[in-house]
Amino acid sequence: MRRRQFLKTAGLSLAATAVSFSKAEQTKQPNIVLILADDLGYECLSCNGSVSCKTPVLDRLADTGVRFTHTFAQPLCTPTRVQLMTGKYNFRNYTQFGSLKPGEYTFGHVLHDAGYKTCVVGKWQLAGRVRGMNYQAPGTLPEDAGFDEHCLWQVKAKGSRYWQPTVRINGRLHKDMPDKYGPDLFCDYALDFLERNADQPFFLYFPMALTHAPFLPTPDSAGLNDAEKRSAKSDVKYFTDNVRYMDKLVGRIVAKLDELRLRQKTLLIFLGDNGTHGSIVTETKSGAVRGDKGRPTTAGMHVPMIANWPDQTPAGAVCDDLVDLTDFMPTLAEVSGAPLPAEQPRDGVSFLHQIRGEKGRTREWIYSYYEPRWGKWKKSVFVMDKRWKLYEDGRFYDVKNDPLEKYVVADLNPEMKKAAERFRNVLEMYHTE
Repeated sequence: MRRRQFLKTAGLSLAATAVSFSKAEQTKQPNIVLILADDLGYECLSCNGSVSCKTPVLDRLADTGVRFTHTFAQPLCTPTRVQLMTGKYNFRNYTQFGSLKPGEYTFGHVLHDAGYKTCVVGKWQLAGRVRGMNYQAPGTLPEDAGFDEHCLWQVKAKGSRYWQPTVRINGRLHKDMPDKYGPDLFCDYALDFLERNADQPFFLYFPMALTHAPFLPTPDSAGLNDAEKRSAKSDVKYFTDNVRYMDKLVGRIVAKLDELRLRQKTLLIFLGDNGTHGSIVTETKSGAVRGDKGRPTTAGMHVPMIANWPDQTPAGAVCDDLVDLTDFMPTLAEVSGAPLPAEQPRDGVSFLHQIRGEKGRTREWIYSYYEPRWGKWKKSVFVMDKRWKLYEDGRFYDVKNDPLEKYVVADLNPEMKKAAERFRNVLEMYHTE
């Protein structure tokens, strides 16, 4: 299919034929849109209790879909992306911050091989050896990860993700965009992709640039002219503007699916990649929550997740089942009807039944092998459930009542001992692989 000269026609749209689908057709290779927010903890959505941040679009998606309350990512962006895209725990294939090991089979491959048109827009950070960054290991380009098209920041060059962005579009680097706002460019390309592929199954993966630092004004920030917005310095006071603009971009995706009459044929999942930056304190109905990105605490790993699929997801449902990011590979494969390779490790558990409001296979624990290889953060290996957490070094916590992990539990009662023994067996299982 012919691709438009995107930058010359930004803001315009191709004509697309609106298609109506029966309910039977909705479940036959449905479209999939996966949106991954950057550095956005669970507490930042108003449907999760935030008072500081307003997220009306995501609130509506939760009201008409399923809101997951116990989804846990890795505490840092690249480890999360590697785990999410491959369905494997990090000890299997995480080699370097900023890199996806060459040759990894991703969910892009799964859906491409199943006949989907695939596109990724937003933040990549997986190509390794990026100019301007100290990434040493080789990585993977988007075109080698199962994606037909891409519009991305931080592929082989860094530059800015926000104002005056550096963007790679289908292999070509664009840097001369002084009046552009990166998140808008990514979303514009995504909308264009949806229009051009409205008559066939598609997979849109949107790892957003927002809401990661630097915290800059958005096009909607009040009290500044355009020049001031482009030249402003990072300031935490703009964080809530960033969250609101992120929510607005999700709304643009939803509106386009509605316009194309594709909502009932499209599973949309929204997810965070790790906890909020440590400089951000969010007021919630349950009290203040300080972000803890980079550390393996609840505030560093607990992320928002919403699944919305009209006529398939029950409206206003809340799912308390544990979900970790290895679960997305088998879920998307099951949604699409695509097989996974026999040699693919089965670390993940499909949550398709939970998306439909049904009782599915429930995780009893989450395993995490976290070796950040970036910044000041240290390696940690542990197993947890919704109440207890056991580290490889023997530390045991009651994370339900001590989410910041201030107090090691030394005197274990029978319930704790049973949980600790179960978790030790999990640690031993993965140590022997």
